Amino acid sequence: MAVLWPLVTLLSIAAVTLLTGWLVDQALQRLSARHPSETVWAPLRRCRVPIQLVVATGLLLGLGWVVHPGKDLRHVMLLALIASIGWLVVRIDAAVLTAALARYERVIDDPARLQRVRTQLSILRRVLSALIAVLTVAVMLLTFGTLRAIGTSLLASAGIIGIVAGIAAQNTLGNFFAGLQIAFGDTVRIGDTVVVDGQQGIVEEITLVCLVVRLWDDRRLVVPVSYFVARPFENWTRRDAALLASVLLHLDHTVPVPELRMRLREVLAASPHWDGRDSALVVFDSTPSTVLLRATMTAADPAQAFALRCTVREELIAFLRDRYPHALPRVRTGD
Repeated sequence: MAVLWPLVTLLSIAAVTLLTGWLVDQALQRLSARHPSETVWAPLRRCRVPIQLVVATGLLLGLGWVVHPGKDLRHVMLLALIASIGWLVVRIDAAVLTAALARYERVIDDPARLQRVRTQLSILRRVLSALIAVLTVAVMLLTFGTLRAIGTSLLASAGIIGIVAGIAAQNTLGNFFAGLQIAFGDTVRIGDTVVVDGQQGIVEEITLVCLVVRLWDDRRLVVPVSYFVARPFENWTRRDAALLASVLLHLDHTVPVPELRMRLREVLAASPHWDGRDSALVVFDSTPSTVLLRATMTAADPAQAFALRCTVREELIAFLRDRYPHALPRVRTGD
């Protein structure tokens, strides 16, 4: 009987835990089907496992007088309960922020505003998760009587410890506040096209300590967030994704500029990458051996601008090669 009763109790706790998780999941599914416009119910279904852990550890701790655990085992269950509650709060926080972003995406059509809000919510989620984790660990440490006594004895030197910790964590804290400044200062957002140290890429992820830029060849450039606060960088899509692309051509002085200008218009009219706003071809500079022509054209975004530059350069060179080969640059030598 001494063994059977604890076994029945443990089986009952397991059954109640599984039943609670199933009921919560079913309730969230019905709420999601009844209110499809509310986007919070589907993300909340990810809270099922943390809820089950909270129920299980809470019942084990509350019914400890039935199972008769040792003191150490009760402490372990208390720590598991605190950790489960912290995990549950993190999941709820993530679900609420995900639902808020989904609702915002439905009512806002401005890509720039969407990128700004997506970046802010992403960093806010990480900040809240970090704070919840710190508070959870702090509460868990307070359950140890020895640590409480040590903490009380160290209060007298808290000022010195704070100074030392601040110096040791200077870079970490700098990146932390730089991440907040980026999120709410709207200097760079997820999805922006940036140029960092001469390398162009798209911002793929922003965390509290680093920013990940996906380069043209799918390499990832990981840059500390403090870089974007302390150094200048190019952001091609901060306000508007449209760009003015340019192509430079070094040609012979005999190049027929009017014919080349007409060919540029034909190429742009046939290209799906040109947005139709503006185009031009001018003699930009000259040297004793060549002239420098600059063709400019507008595109809707950096990707379209890159494709348009490649197309225009290829078509103009082919046009000169086939129609006016004498216009291509030549090396002149004396007789």
